[in-house]
Amino acid sequence: MKLKRWLASVLCFTVTILSCTSGAFVGVNIGTDVSNLPSAADVVAMLKAHQITHVRLYDANTHMLQALANSGIQVIVGVTNEELLRIGESPSVAAAWVNKNVVAYVPSTNITAIAVGSEVLTQIPNVAPVLVPAMNYIHRALVASNLNFRIKVSTPQSMEVIPRPFPPSTAAFNSSMNSTIYQLLQFLKNTNSSYMLNAYPYYGYTKGDGIFPIEYALFQPLPSVKQIVDPNTLLHYNSMFDAMVDATYYSIDAFHFSNIPVIVTETGWPSFGGSNEPDATLENAETYNNNLIRRVLNGSGPPSQPQIAINTYIYELFNEDRRNGPISEKNWGILNANGSAVYPLSLSGSSQIAGNSSAVFCVAKDGVDSDKLQVGLSWACGQGQANCAAIQPGRPCYLPNNVKSHASYAYNDYYQKMRATGGTCDFDGTATTTTVDPSYGSCRYTGSSNSNATGGSFPPLSLGPESAAGGSWGLQVSMLQYLISSVIFCIGVVMA
Repeated sequence: MKLKRWLASVLCFTVTILSCTSGAFVGVNIGTDVSNLPSAADVVAMLKAHQITHVRLYDANTHMLQALANSGIQVIVGVTNEELLRIGESPSVAAAWVNKNVVAYVPSTNITAIAVGSEVLTQIPNVAPVLVPAMNYIHRALVASNLNFRIKVSTPQSMEVIPRPFPPSTAAFNSSMNSTIYQLLQFLKNTNSSYMLNAYPYYGYTKGDGIFPIEYALFQPLPSVKQIVDPNTLLHYNSMFDAMVDATYYSIDAFHFSNIPVIVTETGWPSFGGSNEPDATLENAETYNNNLIRRVLNGSGPPSQPQIAINTYIYELFNEDRRNGPISEKNWGILNANGSAVYPLSLSGSSQIAGNSSAVFCVAKDGVDSDKLQVGLSWACGQGQANCAAIQPGRPCYLPNNVKSHASYAYNDYYQKMRATGGTCDFDGTATTTTVDPSYGSCRYTGSSNSNATGGSFPPLSLGPESAAGGSWGLQVSMLQYLISSVIFCIGVVMA
């Protein structure tokens, strides 16, 4: 008994130290509907190269779980919606699933959570009655294997379960789901697990009929006349993301549950869309995810829960070209299949940026009034401090001598120099970003992949806080958590 008490004391002390030092994190989802999907080993190599320390798998893919072994990367594995019904009807099926897809890989593979289904309440509502039973059976199987303290169980739900998310203070779950929601929250409370939320300001904005400004969806500053305030609490919301998370907290509170943290298992912005999806652009995706990373890694929570960090997973690692639906559905990825970034991503407080082998350029839109282009050109070459020498008579980019061509060059020069400090490719709606190099002849446009001040290549992306010495603090924390969870696992086995 003395040994047990001593081990428990040491373990509790270690966990306390960890909880004081670990910071908020940004992870990524890994979808696999990709024509040229890299091998599992290559995917893990990309994760390491970009210092990504947390990932979510939509299933329990054997190759990925094997490749992730001994990486220290924290992994959420998924019970697919197709598997859910059988697991929810049979404890033995649940136990077999856990043995095959979890026990077989830990502790080498750092599995920390199981996501049971995906948006079950809105995607397959007829299966809702077995959702919480399935979670209970999975949890019991973890208990039987002494893994319940190491691995948590939850289920991601969309914002659609909250019909009226604004103002957040009056938000409530869909009343038709009350029975299942109550059981779910009771399970999360009993097992000290998190509520998994899929929060997409992209859809909140595009389906909002202009109720909210796009700046609010993109984490951009709002002028004083457009401040978003909850009229009941007078809390200010600087982003739709925060409001969605807070709406979830208030909805949970309406069931009289507390201390259930919200973790965002999916969020992001598409970088390309069809003609009817004008907001799915490279610039908006870059803006959203860069600002998201900065927002999450500051470690604060939403206005009503400022002390609870909003740990978040970006949707998603790769563009899934094989997905059905609109064009935007295929373009949520942050990396190309070769490991390069779809667009630059920077970490707040760090100079680290992920570059793209195919550069991003800012050019004048087609069909724009020439007077508006002239205003934009004059501003870029004047107040915007773009270097417009190349478009002067006799210089490489003077011909063709028209305002659209000159504006494109000036816009791009401004954009490449100023984007890191907030400069955008807009120019009163006359400009747009493109990955097609507009250079011609001896007229060369500077691209974002080689436009940093020194002309060198960009360092890798980091989605974890950086230490003062420049190392990856997020990775250090991940490895420490990995070590502690392994110790818990071993102690459980020894004491059983």
